[in-house]
Amino acid sequence: MVALARVITPELCCGGRELSEPRLTSDGQRLGYAVASDGEASLVVHPLDGPAPDRRLATSPALRPGRGFGGGAWCFTADETAIVYVAVDGDLWLQAIAGGAGTDARRLTNCGPDRVASSPCCANDGRSVVFAVDNAEIHRLSFDDGSSHRVDDGTADFCFDPFVESDSLGIRWQAWNVPDMPWDHSRVQRRVGNEAVTDMPVHESVQQPRVMPDGRSLCIRDDEGWLNVWLDDAPLVAEEFEHAAPTWGPRQRSYAWSPDCSSVAFTRNEVGFGRLCVVDLDNTTRPLEVSRGVHGQLSWGGERLACLRSGARTPTEVAVFDTTTWQRTVVAVAGATDFPIEELVEPEPIAYQAGGDTIHARLYHARQHEGQGRGLIVWLHGGPTDQWQVTFMPRIAYWRAQGWNVLVPDHRGSTGHGRAYQQALRGQWGVLDVADTVAITAYAQGRGWGTPQTTVVTGGSAGGFTALGSIAADPARFAAAVVLYPVTDLADLAERSHRFERHYTDSLVGPLPSAADDYRARSPIEHPHRYVATPILLLHGAADPVVPVEQSRAFAERVRAGGGEIELCVYEGEGHGFRQRANQLDEYERIARFLARHVPLAFER
Repeated sequence: MVALARVITPELCCGGRELSEPRLTSDGQRLGYAVASDGEASLVVHPLDGPAPDRRLATSPALRPGRGFGGGAWCFTADETAIVYVAVDGDLWLQAIAGGAGTDARRLTNCGPDRVASSPCCANDGRSVVFAVDNAEIHRLSFDDGSSHRVDDGTADFCFDPFVESDSLGIRWQAWNVPDMPWDHSRVQRRVGNEAVTDMPVHESVQQPRVMPDGRSLCIRDDEGWLNVWLDDAPLVAEEFEHAAPTWGPRQRSYAWSPDCSSVAFTRNEVGFGRLCVVDLDNTTRPLEVSRGVHGQLSWGGERLACLRSGARTPTEVAVFDTTTWQRTVVAVAGATDFPIEELVEPEPIAYQAGGDTIHARLYHARQHEGQGRGLIVWLHGGPTDQWQVTFMPRIAYWRAQGWNVLVPDHRGSTGHGRAYQQALRGQWGVLDVADTVAITAYAQGRGWGTPQTTVVTGGSAGGFTALGSIAADPARFAAAVVLYPVTDLADLAERSHRFERHYTDSLVGPLPSAADDYRARSPIEHPHRYVATPILLLHGAADPVVPVEQSRAFAERVRAGGGEIELCVYEGEGHGFRQRANQLDEYERIARFLARHVPLAFER
C-alpha cells in the first residue's frame, strides 16, 4: 500500500459553519442570513450599502435554523426594523435590529417545548404575524394585544408555509392529507378575514403558494408532469426541468419576483445540475440563464437578488446578484475556509438504458494516484423521494480524493426527472430502486470504473435500505456495504416513525394489513441469511426519531447469529444524521478502517 498525501482531510470535511435562509429588505440595502457553528446559531443582518456594522441577532434565546436549502426560521417585520424568529425553545420571538445581540428579545408565543412554531410571515400592515405550529396548524398573532387564534379549519393533516397576501387579510398555505405525502397530492388552502377556509385544489401536487403585490398568484405545480412555476392557472415557463425540490420542509423559496412584478427569478434542475434563471413576464418564451450551480432561498429586494448557491466545486455561499447587470457578489461562505477547491471536480451525467427504462446517475471520477488501484463507491441518496443535486458534498470529495470513483444513482422514485419518474416507485420500494441500483452498478463495472471485488454500496436512511436490498439481490456484485441509520423493518417504520413520514410506506409499499406480505418480503430484518455473504458496517444514532435504533440492533444480532460479518456502532445523543464533530470524525475513520479490511484490492498496486 502506498502512503498518499491527503489534502482533503476529515477535519476539513467536518469543520466550518452552516448558512441558511438569506433575506433582503425590500429596498435591497440590508441582508439577513442564519449562521450555525459549533452547535449554536444566530442571525446576521449585513448592510450592503454604507459603512454600518453587521448586527448579530437571535442569540438569547438562540435561533432554531432551517437546514440546507430549507427555511422557516425567521422573517423581517413589515417596517423592517425588527425580526421575528423561531428559537430553540420552539417559540416565536421578536427582536429589534438596531440594538444587536445585546438587545432583549420578546417572546410572542407559548408553543414550546412540546410544540414548535415555524415559518413566520408578517402582514404588510404591521399588525400581525402568521405562522405554522407543528406543521399541522396555521395561527395568526396580533402585535397589538398579543392575542392569537387558529386560522385553518382542521380539515388538513398537514399545513405548511403560510403566506399573508398584500392586503393583510388573505392567508394561503400548502395543505395535504395522509396517506399522501406532499409530492403525491396536495392543495392550497386560503382564508380571508373571518370567512370560511376554501380549498384551491390542483391536479397533482403544489407548493410555495404566493401572491404578488399586483394580485397575480404564483406557486409550483406538477400538473403537466414537471414541477414548474405557475402564474395563475398556467405554467410560467413550461419545460421538462424541475423548478423546485420535493417538500421535505417549509419555506423552500425556489422563485422570487421583482419589486415591480415585471420579472420572476426561478431555479432549474438540469438532471441534477442547477441553474438560476430569470423570465420577463411580458415575454416568457426565453428565460435568461443567469448562473450555473444549485440555487435556493431566493429573495429579491430593490435591485438585488440574494440566494444560497452551491456546486460540486462551490462551497455553499450566500450570494447577491445586481439585477441590473447580474454580476454576483459572495457575502459569506459555509464550511472550512481553507478547503482545497482545486481538488474538486464536476461529475459526469450518466443515462443508462435498462429494459426500456432510463436510469439516471452522476459519476465523480477518482483522483488518480500513482500506484493506487481503483475502487467504486455506489452512494445512494435518502428519501427515497429525493435527489442529491450537484452541490458541495465534502464526503464525496474526500473519498474521491482517496482514489475512489463515486457513483450517485437516481433510481426510479428519485426527484429531478419529472413526476412519472418520481411516482414510478409507488408500491415498488425495495424492488425497482434495488433493481436500478444493481443495474447501474453493473453498467459502471462494465465501463471499468470498478470491479465486483472493489465496489462498495453505501447509503443512509432510505438509501441504506436500498443498499441492503442490493447486496441481498446480487451479493456477487459488491465487496462490502456501509449503511447509516438504515430502514431494516418496514412494519416497525410504519408504526413508529415520526409524524411526517408515518404514512410514507402506504404509498411506497402498500397499506397495512393488506400489504403485510410485501412488508415482510422486503424487510432486511426478516431475511438475515441474505446478508451473510457481504461484510456490513452499520452506523446509527441512539436518539433517531425517524428510524428507531432498535431496528439496527436487532438486525445486527440476527445477521451475526446467521454467520454474517457486521459491525455496529451506535452514537449516543445523535438523531437521524450525525451532528457532533467527534462522531463525524469517527465516521470517516471507522469507514476507512472497514474498507481497508474488506476491500483491499482497491488499495493495492
